[in-house]
Amino acid sequence: MSDQEDLVVKKENKSIESIDENDEDPDDVDFKDSGKIGSLKALGPFIASKENSRNTVYLSDVPDICKDKPCMLGVDEAGRGPVLGPMVYGISYCPLERNKALEDLGCADSKQLTEGKRDIIFNDINTKEYATSCVGWAVEIISPNTISTSMYRRSKCSLNEVSMDSAMGLIQQAIDAGVNIAEVYVDTVGPPEKYQEKLLKRFPNFKITVAKKADSTYPIVSAASICAKVTRDHALKVWSFPEGLVIKDNEFGSGYPGDPVTRRFLTEYIDLVFGFPRLVRFSWSTAENALADKAYDMEFDEPDSEKPKYAGTKLTKFFKGTTKSGEVIREECRFFKQRHLENVMEF
Repeated sequence: MSDQEDLVVKKENKSIESIDENDEDPDDVDFKDSGKIGSLKALGPFIASKENSRNTVYLSDVPDICKDKPCMLGVDEAGRGPVLGPMVYGISYCPLERNKALEDLGCADSKQLTEGKRDIIFNDINTKEYATSCVGWAVEIISPNTISTSMYRRSKCSLNEVSMDSAMGLIQQAIDAGVNIAEVYVDTVGPPEKYQEKLLKRFPNFKITVAKKADSTYPIVSAASICAKVTRDHALKVWSFPEGLVIKDNEFGSGYPGDPVTRRFLTEYIDLVFGFPRLVRFSWSTAENALADKAYDMEFDEPDSEKPKYAGTKLTKFFKGTTKSGEVIREECRFFKQRHLENVMEF
C-alpha cells in the first residue's frame, strides 16, 4: 500500500470513529420505538432486533420533494454469490433535477469503494441535510433460509426469480409510499433484455433501463448498491445464532465459496445430524459437498405400499348379487345365519 492510500484509509477510519463518538441522535436511541434508521450506528441494532430467519424490509422516510418532482430510482443487490448470510436488495431514489446530491455524496461504483467509505456515504445519506431533503432508500434483507427453501421446494424458485421479485416488490413499495417515479435504472440479473421486458410489463408507465454493471454507470444505482452492501455487512456483524453458537463475524470470512476462512467454517461448524446453522445457504453446492463428506447418512422409512387388509366384508360385495341370467342372488345375512333363523315367506 502506498503512503497516499494509507493516508486515505486512516482518514476513513477516523471518520467512522467520529460517527460513533459524535453523532448522538435521539432518533437512534429510540429507533426500536420509531422503527427508523437515523444514521449508520442505528443500522446494526435495527437489524439485530429482527428475526434473521425471515425477510426484513425497511423504507426510509420519503422526502416531500420526491412526492412532487419526477424521480429516478436505482436498484442493486449485495450478497448474491456467498454461501453464507443474507442477500440484500436495495433501492435509492431522488428527483431528476437533484442529481448533484449523489455526486456530493460520492456515489460511485460500490465495488471500488472500501467498506469504510461505503459506511461514511451511508451515514451521510441519513444525516446530511442536503441528502435527507431529496434522497430516499429502501432495502430488503432476504434470509439464507428463504433463499434455500425457495430453491428446494417442490415448485422451485430460482435465485433469479427471488431477486426479481424482491426488486419489483421494493419498487412497488416506493410507489405505495408516494414516490413520483419517472425513470428506473437496474443492475441486471440474467439477460438484460428479458429482465427489462419483465419490468416494463409490470411498470409500463416508467422509463426503465436494465444494464450490466449499472452501479458503475448510474450514480443512483451506486447509491442503492451502497445501501445494500452496508446493510449486508452489518447484518453479518450482528448475526445471532439461534443454535446457541458464539461466533465472531471474522470467523466465517467473506461468505464466498472461494474464501479459505469460509471453507474452514463450513468444515468445523457442521452438526452431523442437523447440518449447518441458519447462516448457511444449504442449497449451495459448496454446502452440499461439505455435508456429504462429514454428516451422517439419513434413511427414511417408506410408507407401506401393501393394500390394507380388511377383516369385514367389502362394501363392493353387496353390488354383485346377480347371475348372468339376471337372477338375484342374496347371501344370507350373518346375523340370521348365526342364530339359525330363516325367512318363512319370500317376497
